[in-house]
Amino acid sequence: MIRKSFVMSVNPGSEAEYARRHQPIWAELAAVLTAHGVHNYSIFLHPGTHQLFAYAEIESEDRWAEIAATDVCRRWWKHMSDLMPADASHRPLSKDLTEVFHQD
Repeated sequence: MIRKSFVMSVNPGSEAEYARRHQPIWAELAAVLTAHGVHNYSIFLHPGTHQLFAYAEIESEDRWAEIAATDVCRRWWKHMSDLMPADASHRPLSKDLTEVFHQD
C-alpha cells in the first residue's frame, strides 16, 4: 500500500460549503475511488490558512492517476471549482507531499 498525501486549499468563506458537499461525496465517485484501489481517504482543514491536507492509501500510482480521466471525477472537480483554486479544467490546484516519518 502506498501512503499518499497532498495539500490543496479552499477559498476563504467556503469552508462550510466545502465540508457540506463532502457529507457524503457522491456514491458514484466513492465507487470509482474504491474501484481504483483507494483506501482510508481523508481530507482535513486548517481553518487559519484555508489549507486542505489530504491523505489516502492507494494500491498504485497509475490507478490513482486514472481516476482523473473518469467522467465522475471531472464532474466532481467542476462541482467543487467554485469553492477552491483550480486550473482551467477545474482540477483543484494541489501539491504532493513527501513522507518524512511513519510509525505503524
